[in-house]
Amino acid sequence: MNEKINFLKRIDEIGFSFSKFCKGVDEHAKKSSEGIIDEHEKMLHALTRLNQRRSTRIVKSYKISEEAARIIKQIQTPQTWLIITEDWCGDSAQNLPHLYRLSELNSNIELKIIYRDENLDIIDRYLTNGGRAIPKVIGLDGEGNELFQWGPRPAVAQQFVKEWKESGLKPKEYNEKLHLWYGRDRGKTFEKEFVGLFQKKQ
Repeated sequence: MNEKINFLKRIDEIGFSFSKFCKGVDEHAKKSSEGIIDEHEKMLHALTRLNQRRSTRIVKSYKISEEAARIIKQIQTPQTWLIITEDWCGDSAQNLPHLYRLSELNSNIELKIIYRDENLDIIDRYLTNGGRAIPKVIGLDGEGNELFQWGPRPAVAQQFVKEWKESGLKPKEYNEKLHLWYGRDRGKTFEKEFVGLFQKKQ
């Protein structure tokens, strides 16, 4: 069995569904932070709770455009959409719900999620500018061949973050601006960019 097939088999074994991911986020969010001494862990816990609310809202409110639905429904190649993420990741909370809703449109698509920090050897295959940025989405066909890569955020948002960092904004400041942008955009930019990956192949 070749390396690509072995990799696909591994993803199938360790990956889990969106519903299982959400269940894990819910369980993590419900835990009390009182026993958490480490300030970094407290921060991650708070982010997970915030992301839980964000994701729940987006899953319910996201309206897929007719054009995006048409393109996704036309996919005829059985494929796996591998998502590498963590439950504290704000960009994941803003984009993963859209990916999930799009994947539901076509039975040829199987969504598989894995945690980055438990699978560093996998994220290291898909670095962004040398870093382990998440979420990262990789499309794989039935033979384990790579169909596409996307992430960690829409290109427009990535440019915004670059400019905000260069202007001297602190992480808390530019993250607030980023999530305000996400809220106003309502997934339109992500949808156009992600679905565009499939238009190029037609």
